[in-house]
Amino acid sequence: MLKDRHVFQVSKRNEKKKKKGYVSKIARWFIWTAFFMMICGIATTVAIYFIYSHINEDLPRISCLKNYRPPGITTVYSDDNRKIAEFYEERRIVLSPSQMPKMLINAFVAAEDSRFFEHKGVDITSIIRAFLKNVEAGTVVQGGSTITQQVIKYFLLTSEKKYERKLKEAILAYRIEKAFSKEEILFLYLNQIYLGHGAYGVGAAAENYFGKSAKDLNLAECAMLAGLPKAPGKNSPFKNPKKAKERQLYVLNRMVTEGYITDKQAKEAGSLTLDIKPRRNLYIEQVPFYTEHVRRYIEKKYGREALYRDGLKVYTAVNIEMQKAAREEIDKGLRVIDKRHGYRGPVKHLKLEEIEEFSKKLQEKLNKDTFPGLYKGKIVKGVVIGVSKKDRIIAVRMGNDRGTIRAADMRWAKISKIKSGDVIWVKIKGKNKEESLWNLALEQTPKVQGALACVEAGTGLIKAMMGGRDFRESQFNRAVQSRRQPGSAFKPIVYAAAIDKGYTPATEILDNAIVYKPSRHSKTWKPQNYGRKFYGPILLRKALAKSRNLATIQILRDIGVDYTIGYARKLGIMSDLYGDLSLALGASGVSLLELVKVYSVFANLGELIEPVFITKIIDRDGNVIEQMNIEKKQVIERSTAYVMTSLLESVIKEGTATRVRALNRPAAGKTGTTNNHRDAWFMGYTPEYITGIWVGFDEERSLGKKENGGRTASPIWLSFMKRVLADKPVRVFKVPRGVVFSKIDAENGLLAIPETKKTIFECFKEGTVPTEYSKRSDSITSSEQFFKSDL
Repeated sequence: MLKDRHVFQVSKRNEKKKKKGYVSKIARWFIWTAFFMMICGIATTVAIYFIYSHINEDLPRISCLKNYRPPGITTVYSDDNRKIAEFYEERRIVLSPSQMPKMLINAFVAAEDSRFFEHKGVDITSIIRAFLKNVEAGTVVQGGSTITQQVIKYFLLTSEKKYERKLKEAILAYRIEKAFSKEEILFLYLNQIYLGHGAYGVGAAAENYFGKSAKDLNLAECAMLAGLPKAPGKNSPFKNPKKAKERQLYVLNRMVTEGYITDKQAKEAGSLTLDIKPRRNLYIEQVPFYTEHVRRYIEKKYGREALYRDGLKVYTAVNIEMQKAAREEIDKGLRVIDKRHGYRGPVKHLKLEEIEEFSKKLQEKLNKDTFPGLYKGKIVKGVVIGVSKKDRIIAVRMGNDRGTIRAADMRWAKISKIKSGDVIWVKIKGKNKEESLWNLALEQTPKVQGALACVEAGTGLIKAMMGGRDFRESQFNRAVQSRRQPGSAFKPIVYAAAIDKGYTPATEILDNAIVYKPSRHSKTWKPQNYGRKFYGPILLRKALAKSRNLATIQILRDIGVDYTIGYARKLGIMSDLYGDLSLALGASGVSLLELVKVYSVFANLGELIEPVFITKIIDRDGNVIEQMNIEKKQVIERSTAYVMTSLLESVIKEGTATRVRALNRPAAGKTGTTNNHRDAWFMGYTPEYITGIWVGFDEERSLGKKENGGRTASPIWLSFMKRVLADKPVRVFKVPRGVVFSKIDAENGLLAIPETKKTIFECFKEGTVPTEYSKRSDSITSSEQFFKSDL
């Protein structure tokens, strides 16, 4: 019994010891666990600290967002402040949230970050929701990034998918939410986001897709834009209207869910048909040669960064209506010249089975044109589907439309050269309502090129410039970049130099054969007149009017080549000039703009005014960084300039440019034709404008045997000047002091006497009137009386 009690007591003690040991073991475990957790916590804290410190070292400063100055658009304006071109790397129109419709902001918030106004930069709820959606779909169908995080991606970090970047993004998002208001974050986001087709921000996208300001967008358009950020290219309204529509409906549904709009509003917006057209390229359509010249100037002077990122406002001297007239008259004139040399054949020939596919593609192109479809005056491709040689009618298919070319509209081509299946160019003349067919004229693309430059008298403002027939085919500017022989268009420089050397319009010159051999070892030069005729003794006025080569060489030889080159420099010629007698015939290459500058000196009564393309440049902060400063420099006497104007009027009245008389107002000018008819010029001016025309092939081949300045270039000048002067009153050239008028013998240039059979009124610089037979009672010194008799 005692033994059993002892055993029981021992057992009880052992049990207590075991229990105590178990408790102490648990206590120790808890202690060690707590210690381990504390160590882990410390280690984690230290690790987080070091990770944060490491990440924080590379974190960009968010203060840069306070001074948000994105790359701006350099905008170019015409003389009446119409936009004619834009230059940019990122097309962006910065708008404040107050300049955006509320529904536009709501559309983006609903589609991209519905809890934007609630979270502090990172939305854990959205991340979990997106995770579950993606697991359910088995692919990434939804993201968890907030608008704040997207701002960070656009401005501060790259879009690479790394955990370190995500940590950085979260830290920065929190900081931005503390430093910026929600409105400021939206301002950054909606102006920086890329929305496709070169449009950055909602302002540029509204113009790109709908041709309107963001403030004028309706609900359907707002939803369309809000559907683009996810995949601007894939969801483009231009390239993929179906996908764009799906995204629009998604955004509208999200707006209903978030309570921004009603279900009725969503349905109405979703059923609305949007007029989405590709944004017009002003740079190509309006005044491309002019604006390209301006672009090169700005880039050279201010740098590429300033041109494409600084948001400059560039005001130019160009007049859009005059530029349009220049473009149309150059094209029309070159087509006339081209047709004189016949039909060159079709663009290509199609087999019967190829016509349908060709017509389908052509119709697609016609639909995408800036001005879609067919209309009077448009020139398009077509395929010949029938030829009636008996009736001289050609049937043509242009996409889904059909038309006919009749004999009167293809006189310049032989119908035998046109066959079914030929792809040709046609011009739309109008529609035959009875037959529902278009009336067409046969066309072909000219290979010959032309250039035009027009400057305003008295100011030097370049009002129009064409550097070629079509900028889309060739960007080479033949008005400023090309150097071509001016031929006889250079002669007025020689004659002006002679006037200042004592010659007068009545000076008699010998127009006779000449043989010139500069040295014993050089070749003999035998210059000829155009038409190989000699006039013998001829008055200076007639020599210039008839463009006599030999008479001009005689003058140059007398006054000196070096003197004439120096004179040309005074008038604005900077190109290299030959130092021999070929200078008289315009053998040295010059630019069209240089020659326009020369003739402007005559029109401006001896003042040289540098041509002005840009009137003012303003930076994005409104500071004027460049402004037109018209500098007038008197380079020749006013009387000399007027005498030259009078001489050049004779070129039009009775010389090589009589076609220009059809202008029916005072005009002066000079034709120019080079050897083998490679270049044709007409340089002319009225009291309002100085305009130069050049025509030729880029490869410097002959224009054709009869293609001279009077026939080839002056008709373009005439048509252009008729248009630009149509609504302007007739003005006459002003006669300055120092010019007198006298009656002279038309045969020998001496002062006329009552018995003289043929007399003319002539103008002279004071002190240069002929003295022979000077005792007369009918001498005239009144310029007014002279002009009354002349007109």
